[in-house]
Amino acid sequence: MGCDITDEGDLMTTTGARVEVRNLTKRFGGFTAVDDLSFNVEPGRITGFLGPNGAGKTTSLRMLLGLVHQTSGTATIDGQDYRELDQPLRVVGSALEATNFHPGRSGRDHLRALAATAGLPATRVDELLELTGIPAAARKRAGGYSMGMRQRLGLAAALLGDPRLLVLDEPANGLDPEGIRWLRGFLRHLAAEGKTVLVSSHLLQEIEQTVDDVVIIANGKLVKEGTVGELRGTATSLVRTTDSDALVGALRIADVPAAVQADGGIVAETDDLRLVGDVALRAGVPVHELRPLSADLEQLFFSLTEGTNRNLGDDPMAGISPVSAPGQEGGTH
Repeated sequence: MGCDITDEGDLMTTTGARVEVRNLTKRFGGFTAVDDLSFNVEPGRITGFLGPNGAGKTTSLRMLLGLVHQTSGTATIDGQDYRELDQPLRVVGSALEATNFHPGRSGRDHLRALAATAGLPATRVDELLELTGIPAAARKRAGGYSMGMRQRLGLAAALLGDPRLLVLDEPANGLDPEGIRWLRGFLRHLAAEGKTVLVSSHLLQEIEQTVDDVVIIANGKLVKEGTVGELRGTATSLVRTTDSDALVGALRIADVPAAVQADGGIVAETDDLRLVGDVALRAGVPVHELRPLSADLEQLFFSLTEGTNRNLGDDPMAGISPVSAPGQEGGTH
């Protein structure tokens, strides 16, 4: 991992690919699925692409991967359209759904077929089966896989070319808690190697602990973007004492803005609990409670998207089998 595979089979260190989406729009007849959408995805970072069901996430990803033609705007990978990439599997790996494989074919044979089509070494297949934790099931027919196993097979297929950019649509679906924990660690490892990771989800809670940046859309439009820290806002702490006025005064002298709330608790504009405790000790004020406060990102997500969901039910592209991009099989790239 962390390298591209050259034609000779050697390994070459690379950096992640940068994604730029500019004024991206897609209309299906009179319906606008994606509306003038713009955002960036940076190398070495995990970006969460969030929105309620029917928000236009999957359609946006399909346009990025050349599976759907946009009405207007651009979605590029290092300045190139997906269709312009010479070796797409070695630049982009994606898993848009966990069912695009022949049910009668084993997981190993599915990956071998993909590897052969792309001119990749067969040794890569067993390496990825081991890496994604499904070597024991590799010889079983994929049609008998659980949803979680299908997700892991899709991830293995996406990683065949050791791509610089990984695009995953709802990758935690069907995973048990241990599987979700494994996925978080694995994606963080890829980002630490410099790769670019774009993860779509309609559940912020699933990926909040994983992502660095967040892009939130609703009705096909951008409603909020930024780092997780920016969305959380200013870090604060809650402290309770019997002498609130004295502690607020001491905190302000220490250049820590603080204010007493209606319930008597003090909110200090710092997440340095040791600093707050030291200030209270020097002031001779007892502390009964001291804990960090942070914005509830899930609540922020709901507040931004509440009342804006089109409640479409199925994705407008559901049931339509996209034409595979060059070097791909089904919807897994």
